[in-house]
Amino acid sequence: MKKDIVLVTDFKDLKLFRRGKVRDVYDLGDSLLIVSTDRISCFDVVLPNGIPHKGDVLTQLSIFWFELIKMITPHHLITDDVSLYPPELSKYSDTVRGRSMLVKKTRPIPVECVVRGYISGSAWKEYKKSQSVCGIKLPAGLSESEILPEPVFTPSTKEDKGHDINVTEEYVINAVGKEVTAQLKEKSIAVYRKATEFAREKGIIIADTKFEFGFSGDGQVILIDEVLTPDSSRFWPRDEYKAGMSQPSFDKQFVRDYLESLHWDKTPPAPRLPEDIINKTSMKYLEAYHRLTGKSLV
Repeated sequence: MKKDIVLVTDFKDLKLFRRGKVRDVYDLGDSLLIVSTDRISCFDVVLPNGIPHKGDVLTQLSIFWFELIKMITPHHLITDDVSLYPPELSKYSDTVRGRSMLVKKTRPIPVECVVRGYISGSAWKEYKKSQSVCGIKLPAGLSESEILPEPVFTPSTKEDKGHDINVTEEYVINAVGKEVTAQLKEKSIAVYRKATEFAREKGIIIADTKFEFGFSGDGQVILIDEVLTPDSSRFWPRDEYKAGMSQPSFDKQFVRDYLESLHWDKTPPAPRLPEDIINKTSMKYLEAYHRLTGKSLV
């Protein structure tokens, strides 16, 4: 069953806090409403098509992980139960149900906390040039998609426009201080280890992922935004994994690969996606959710 695609929300009587590539965030005073739309972005460009069920997968999978890793780090989720939302949101219940979260307000830390357990993507490109990633020297002779001896913390900048830029841990220390950097690194690697152990038993390799953190009202460093979704992670089917090549995936790499086959310069406007690419992408997101949680959204 195909659910109506939501490309944008426009709740005129609410204060729009931020409209990101995928999420519309509303300011409710002492909390935020995060609505995951079905928008998809690749190469930092939002595509004209939406992906059915994508917003639901991002939200519900984040909620699943928040519960699983809550002993490792506090997080910003208050509830996703629309019956517990403030009364002024009741008129929007049908739109936000399943794809939204009521969360604590935080002061975001301007760092993308990337953890890599395998060498892929931009890290693979950097490794081929320097045998290192974000200033971390890696063993010689690694092949594409090969598992690393230990997960590595490879932070990047968080850019409002354009590509995030890989940076060193020293850069993060200069930006937010040594103590906060240590917390970011420790929490990110601990959550990644817990998640990869769990996912492996479900037939999924989490090759890498990125986290975002913020300061809560009492100054705690807490996990925010989405967590361990097909948008923020590389999910590979364990039974098809083979080092030395790019991997089949349950994430938006499938769309990136399609776009790479076109004569598109990766600047707006983005090309429209064919129906079969849209449907296959939706199925990949739903399959990732089903494998990890054992539940179905459809």
